[in-house]
Amino acid sequence: MSWASLSASQPYCWPLSGQWAAQDTALLIIDMQQDFLSPDGYFAQMGYSLASTQAAIEPTQHLLAGAREAGVLVIYTRESHRPDLLDLSPTKRARAQAMGAPIGGDGPLGRFLVRGEAGCDIVDQLAPQPGELIIDKPGNGAFHATDLDQVLRSQGIKHLLLCGVTTDVCVHSTLREANDRGYDCLLVEDCCGAGSEELHQASLMMMMNEGGIFGAVTRQVEVVKLWGGADS
Repeated sequence: MSWASLSASQPYCWPLSGQWAAQDTALLIIDMQQDFLSPDGYFAQMGYSLASTQAAIEPTQHLLAGAREAGVLVIYTRESHRPDLLDLSPTKRARAQAMGAPIGGDGPLGRFLVRGEAGCDIVDQLAPQPGELIIDKPGNGAFHATDLDQVLRSQGIKHLLLCGVTTDVCVHSTLREANDRGYDCLLVEDCCGAGSEELHQASLMMMMNEGGIFGAVTRQVEVVKLWGGADS
């Protein structure tokens, strides 16, 4: 399937090439994990509101269903660490400890941000299907210390749709990294959430700089609508 540029995106009609297809596009679902969306998880333990992050679940369900039907590659990321924490930097360790939620510490969903624990799992509403790729990342950006770039390039991916949590940290870090690597990025704003609405909106405002310095922004209904009217 292929599609023309999305006119309902800002600050430019995405993608810049004027054409995109299921074969050259991937949907990145960033860190939609229990540790960031559950009241028993790491994010809540640090004192952040879950209102914005949880609000992103339902729109992402629609976007995910549309991507699967259109044949778009779906990739999940999880912010997570080895059980021995050998991939946890001293700075990140100290910062989490100062906030009162040490990474690897015990919580209601197991050890915070540790692979294999319940808190690390993708929420049930967005559960990966068999064969869908999950990238475990020890940092904020999904390209840091992972094979994501190699996977995308081996599959001929040029265009990225990004959603997930949090808009201002892991989503924006991944967005910036992807932009520097030459991917044309589309941030699906209502499928993202942050610790506050102010942080979410500030992240969207930065997308408007210099004609879309990091990419473009739209809402999931616009993408799904375009997919529904696609030419095979």
